[in-house]
Amino acid sequence: MLNVNQQKTALQDINYLVVGLGVTGYSVARYLLAHGYRCRMQDTRELPPFLGKLSAEFGEIEFRAQPLDVDLIGWADALVVSPGISIRQVAIQQALDLGKVVIGDIELFAGLADKPVIAITGSNGKSTVTTLVGEMIRRDDKTVAVGGNIGTAALDLLEQKPDFYVLELSSYQLETTTSLQPRVAALLNLCEDHLDRYAGYAEYIQTKLRIYDNASVCVSNFDDEVTRHNAGDISFSLNPDSDAEFRLLEKNGHWLAHGDECWIEVNDIKLSGRHNWANCLAAMAIAHSVGISRKAIVSAMEEFAGIPHRGQWVAEIDGVEWINDSKATNIGAAQASIEGRERPVILIAGGQSKGADMGLMSETIKQKVKLALLLGEDASRLQLAWQDATRIERVRNMQEAVQRAHEVASSGDCVLLAPACASFDMYPKFEARGDDFMQRVKELSDV
Repeated sequence: MLNVNQQKTALQDINYLVVGLGVTGYSVARYLLAHGYRCRMQDTRELPPFLGKLSAEFGEIEFRAQPLDVDLIGWADALVVSPGISIRQVAIQQALDLGKVVIGDIELFAGLADKPVIAITGSNGKSTVTTLVGEMIRRDDKTVAVGGNIGTAALDLLEQKPDFYVLELSSYQLETTTSLQPRVAALLNLCEDHLDRYAGYAEYIQTKLRIYDNASVCVSNFDDEVTRHNAGDISFSLNPDSDAEFRLLEKNGHWLAHGDECWIEVNDIKLSGRHNWANCLAAMAIAHSVGISRKAIVSAMEEFAGIPHRGQWVAEIDGVEWINDSKATNIGAAQASIEGRERPVILIAGGQSKGADMGLMSETIKQKVKLALLLGEDASRLQLAWQDATRIERVRNMQEAVQRAHEVASSGDCVLLAPACASFDMYPKFEARGDDFMQRVKELSDV
């Protein structure tokens, strides 16, 4: 196997075409240019967001504001495709047919990282688990670089020279990655998502399962059979009767345990909901498998309060709890968020459903939701799927949704933004949707 310096030398002698100049494309172009690699950049936008920053840093660069064409593809030996761009588009398939290499930033990272990599994916909870594992490592007096699909782009992490890399990986990143060799790979759960980009759920599942390729240790969800790799997996489970190495135990309360050893009672962690108990168990399994001490693992769970827009507590007004879970952009995330609430739920949902079967949530809606306020492009699809499960009202925007929820809610209720949909019909990203929700709630409390 080539060492890192040999790998860098081998990578330098080819032409790279960076396809898409968003956050990931910028990090790729910046790395390649800074290390003397030959690269050109392409984007269909005349002024992609990071073009000016890249020009200021490197002076004259080779950028083409145009669709992919035969000339660009012909020049390139490797196309480095941003995760937001489907490799199924015609031009990229033509490049593959011509024998061009099509990779993503994680594939480049894989050839350059010289410290253990922890790779985490799943339909839901991966940002929470990735961040929590990073905190566990830090509390054990080790250095860690956390990023990938959240926070810092993978190639930018190389500058930190840590003891461990912890990467959140999306299915889009996994489909262009073949040589990553994680010390630990974890697949947390699977549910229908991104069906607008894949031929079907089976293809999405197979893409997620790629995370186990070349991994030394595999962590899977005992309660989600589709995530399992083989009998050698380290597993986690919310079932006290399971054989999972990390599981929920009931001993005068609910405990997160390693085998029969109770490590922490769930009342002592700040994250709420059974889905977050599962996230904590996954993080325990991952951190323990790389030698992180029990003391550091427990300490991190005691202090970790979660990530903005992921089950984030916003306010309590007149006895009504307001929760921002804007990151619940698919069925599984929204369902877990709703089921994790102990109060009756007034749900704000809607957006772009990405072809998912919203009927899969009907039973949860029936049991937990007293009113669903629906907005956005696919509100009618959600209404059709849930019309027999709960009372439904349509609203035009977030301001109207929050105001109507305030009018209807009683003391002891929870108003939950868990959209089960992407945000792009109304907002540039899910964070903007969550920010809008929180601002509208703030306006209520200021009245």
